[in-house]
Amino acid sequence: MKRLRKLLLWLIVAPIVIVLAMQLYFFVQIWWWIDHNPGSTSFMSRQLSVLREKDPKAQLKHKWVPYNRISNHLKRAIIAAEDSNFSGHEGVDWEAMQKAYEKNTKKGKVIAGGSTITQQLAKNLFLSGERSYLRKAQEVIITYMLEYLMDKERIFEIYLNVVEWGVGVYGAEAAAQHYYGVSAAALGPAQAARLAVMLPRPRFYDKNRGSGYLARRTDLILRRMGGAELP
Repeated sequence: MKRLRKLLLWLIVAPIVIVLAMQLYFFVQIWWWIDHNPGSTSFMSRQLSVLREKDPKAQLKHKWVPYNRISNHLKRAIIAAEDSNFSGHEGVDWEAMQKAYEKNTKKGKVIAGGSTITQQLAKNLFLSGERSYLRKAQEVIITYMLEYLMDKERIFEIYLNVVEWGVGVYGAEAAAQHYYGVSAAALGPAQAARLAVMLPRPRFYDKNRGSGYLARRTDLILRRMGGAELP
């Protein structure tokens, strides 16, 4: 009986210890990235593995550039398209998440996330593309770690440098070169708006650049960019 109690206790304690160890790992890694740039992310590593299944020599297009060498047009476009309240919230937009929950409940499956820029960064840095409420909970925890340890500008700088922008294309510099043959600093308003609109489905729009929706949404984001508040 005593052995059974010990076994049950271990079955309860072990998962808790593992979860806490994972949170500590995330926290320390984020702390390191306050003044060190991530060389890669969990998402980038997985996509490189996928590409190398077809081409063993495949490489990602990715080049880190400092925040001040990324066009303000692109920064405003992304905030207008992805997270208009980025400078004002504490990492999670609970109203947007509630709307996403209602939409998912209605459809009977997870089809929307209501993620902020910080939440998207949390997912890209550490998590999988799986859609589940357990992964969403972990995303929220990492999001608050990011917001606690970093200021908004640093969060946005990392996001701009690691977000996916096409098949094997990561970060603003690689995206600007891939689509327009210019540096991230040289992007104009229309180019920036178009890149921002691509973010939810970058691999699709990389292969379908003539999409009518892409053109219409780009015009809308261009009109909204003037009111976007930069961190």
